[in-house]
Amino acid sequence: MAQPFIVSIPHKLGKDEAVRRLKAGLGSVKNQYSQIVQVNEEIWSGDRLAFSITALKQNASGTIDVADDHVKLEVTLPWLLAGIAHGAQAMIRERANRMLEKK
Repeated sequence: MAQPFIVSIPHKLGKDEAVRRLKAGLGSVKNQYSQIVQVNEEIWSGDRLAFSITALKQNASGTIDVADDHVKLEVTLPWLLAGIAHGAQAMIRERANRMLEKK
């Protein structure tokens, strides 16, 4: 059964600036990991991104919700990807923190 994978990343940017940085940064992430992850759909609606991806021939979908003080990534993963994702949690946090660092 599909399991939700949730990562919450705190920030001090405010919602609008965090959305702007995520929109800019996600493009480079897609390019960097294009051999592993294919983004099938990416729809921004205000401060929420709904997406679907294919990784290792497995489909997954999720959302990124941006709040004034944190970003919440929630992805519904098939069992194969769920086992891998928890190992990648630190890398996801680190990459997101770099996008959201106050400069």
